[in-house]
Amino acid sequence: MARAPRLTESASAVFAVLAQAGTATRPQLASLARLSKPTVSSAVAELEGVHLAAHSGTSSGGTGRSAAIYRLGPAAGAVLAVDLGPALTRVRGCALDGTLLAEAAGPRADAADVVRDALRALPSDAPLRTIVVAVGDVTAPEKPRPATAKAGPVFDAVAVALPPGVPVHLENNVNCAALAELHEGAARGRHTFGYLRIGVGIGLGIVVGGHVLAGANGAAGELARLPYPWDDDLEPRHEALEEYIAAGSLLRRAAEAWPDSDGSCPRTAEQLFALAGQGSATARSIVDRHAADVGRLAAAVTAVLDPGLLVLGGSTGAYPQLLPGVRAELERLSWPTEVVSSQVGDLGTVVGAARLAVARGVQTVTEAARTKD
Repeated sequence: MARAPRLTESASAVFAVLAQAGTATRPQLASLARLSKPTVSSAVAELEGVHLAAHSGTSSGGTGRSAAIYRLGPAAGAVLAVDLGPALTRVRGCALDGTLLAEAAGPRADAADVVRDALRALPSDAPLRTIVVAVGDVTAPEKPRPATAKAGPVFDAVAVALPPGVPVHLENNVNCAALAELHEGAARGRHTFGYLRIGVGIGLGIVVGGHVLAGANGAAGELARLPYPWDDDLEPRHEALEEYIAAGSLLRRAAEAWPDSDGSCPRTAEQLFALAGQGSATARSIVDRHAADVGRLAAAVTAVLDPGLLVLGGSTGAYPQLLPGVRAELERLSWPTEVVSSQVGDLGTVVGAARLAVARGVQTVTEAARTKD
């Protein structure tokens, strides 16, 4: 990895606001960075000298005077985001202003090849600043290889494909998706909400004050660890709630309830919801029960967080057909809470991971050993 050049504090500040703005004139940079125009002019010259900023054209003002427009330079570099999903691996490479530079997707078993494809598509002259890998369970996000990460052998294969010397950060996949909903999805304009993912597993991304809540051990929102079932004669089992609500059990219940007179039993959640939408009474009954189960989980979340908004996502949770039943059960058991479907869908995790990677990449540049102005 190419080391970021040593910068003055003002140049670091200007670089950070230019990365967020994408393009800006020197007066705009002065306003955004809250620095004087002479200080910004000196900082821009410094950034241009080390190719962290570049001239991008001119703009004309109302007085007829023109102003130079600046963007990030080629030395700013790029970042990589990897979503090790249960079935697919998705990868995005982005510039430090968030511009998409490369993307690739493929089966989870081919995760290493998918990563290599994305790396090859990145500009050869852009130093790679950081890599974020989204996995299913991260309880110590600052450690390079958390013992509890469910990525397992797939992460080991991906690690071999990653270029040496580049910082790699593991992030919880549900938290990444929650960030995507916050900035680009159903929770735009909301600073506090919960992102409830129901799919192969279950999980909760908690956003408070515009920031994801990680918890003392990085395990906030691990709903699979809620004790279940609670009954006089039943002992709660490890991750039994996830086993009950996840997609596998939904399809198992469908198989148990499906009458021969209804034809072939649906083998995927997509088929089940499609049949429910087409008027199958059996499919509708199974979907309604699933909605009630998700609504009860939503009520538990609401009782603890009072989030005001719950966004439903995941391979089964994102189906709008669940909304009426979830809302009704939540209203029956708890207080009024808005419930909506995800707007970012399956791309949510890699989109959120890319946003985190960009933030870390900018931090890598701006927090390199600085000199005083």
